[in-house]
Amino acid sequence: MLDKVVIANRGEIALRILRACHALGIRTVAVHSTVDRNLKHVAMADESVCIGPAPSPKSYLDMASIIAAAEVTDAQAIHPGYGFLSENADFAERVEQSGFIFIGPKAETIRLMGDKVEAIRAMKDAGVPCVPGSGGPLGDDAATNVRIAAEIGYPVIVKAAGGGGGRGMRVVHTEAALVNAIATTKQEAKAAFGNDMVYMEKFLENPRHVEIQVLADGQGNAIHLGERDCSMQRRHQKVVEEAPAPGITPELRAQIGKVCVEACIRIGYRGAGTFEFLFEDGRFYFIEMNTRIQVEHPVTELVTGIDLVREQLKIASGQKLTIKQSDIVLGGHAIECRINAEDPDTFLPSPGLIQHFHVPGGPGVRVDSHIYEGYAVPPNYDSMIGKLIVHGADREQAIARMRVALSEMVVDGIKTNIPLQQRIMADAGFQAGGQNIHYLEKRLAERKEKALSIG
Repeated sequence: MLDKVVIANRGEIALRILRACHALGIRTVAVHSTVDRNLKHVAMADESVCIGPAPSPKSYLDMASIIAAAEVTDAQAIHPGYGFLSENADFAERVEQSGFIFIGPKAETIRLMGDKVEAIRAMKDAGVPCVPGSGGPLGDDAATNVRIAAEIGYPVIVKAAGGGGGRGMRVVHTEAALVNAIATTKQEAKAAFGNDMVYMEKFLENPRHVEIQVLADGQGNAIHLGERDCSMQRRHQKVVEEAPAPGITPELRAQIGKVCVEACIRIGYRGAGTFEFLFEDGRFYFIEMNTRIQVEHPVTELVTGIDLVREQLKIASGQKLTIKQSDIVLGGHAIECRINAEDPDTFLPSPGLIQHFHVPGGPGVRVDSHIYEGYAVPPNYDSMIGKLIVHGADREQAIARMRVALSEMVVDGIKTNIPLQQRIMADAGFQAGGQNIHYLEKRLAERKEKALSIG
């Protein structure tokens, strides 16, 4: 087992990693920016190293500073968490070249999956179902691009090959708008990702977002841990996640899970990963693979009983997977609500001092959060301040438990999206299950329109 791990992240995921390390007897090094010296995991870590000022490029995105922290503390490995450098192939490469273990896939795997065009090619070769599309990057010949779009069938979506997180994409409904849409997306992709390569896919109009969690040891062994439904989204950002996904049959789960496992073995995948799909009319369409632990991993942990971060650490230490596919049995239903420091109506960030914090409890309730009374939420990072997760015998009980937990949760001093999450849990469409990725935004637009008409 590893002896000492640098946690190259902040907030709730840093605390989550620290707890998994300590449970395995692994010592921890917390790296932090100057504004984050009062984070909970920094106080709990065996050692801590300040790596720079508040701006991410000068701290959590500073590869040299993080590797230097590993050097001065004699650590063996670096866990990147999610976000920041977690899917940066250059960072993974530099970590390994510096003599440390990167807790995640090999650099070449991250690089492959980070290029959406190459990732789709690799998945097609592995037999993973993909959205009909251009099959490669779009060139500069307008006539060829128009022909490709006609063969795919409108509407189409133009995507940046190096994009992610809902950025670098544009939906096109007519041939007249295609050429300009491609040019604009290329410009945006170049500015945002340093790569103007774009590709084209069929735009699925009413899909759900369903993803498959996998674990692989890079030694020829891989398993899947079922699926999550992440269709409650706003501006392509997940708001609520649940497992298992409503309406997915055991047969369909086994079928798509087997394909993902075979793909992991084929590409030599190592660690935890997620295959993200659009799901429409009973069919899965691959969109991307996330080569890291996901924000929503707790719902999978609750329905499978598997500690995913613990498994990441064991795999990084060179151990083979000891869990077999037959060991994975889904039990009950789990739901996660992301708790953000933001106005629940305007969604503007709401940093500031937390004056009172009350954590809900009861059967099946889990809170993953780094905040505490007296903690000042900084304006420098993502607005998520925690995750409220519940588990029930079935979906109905999980929703009921979440409604109670949300009513108990108190975060005073700043605004949070708890009222939004309460509205979602009370929504008849959400309660029915199986809504598409546009559902939440439509409901929000309807609510705004109603408020304006009353006003």
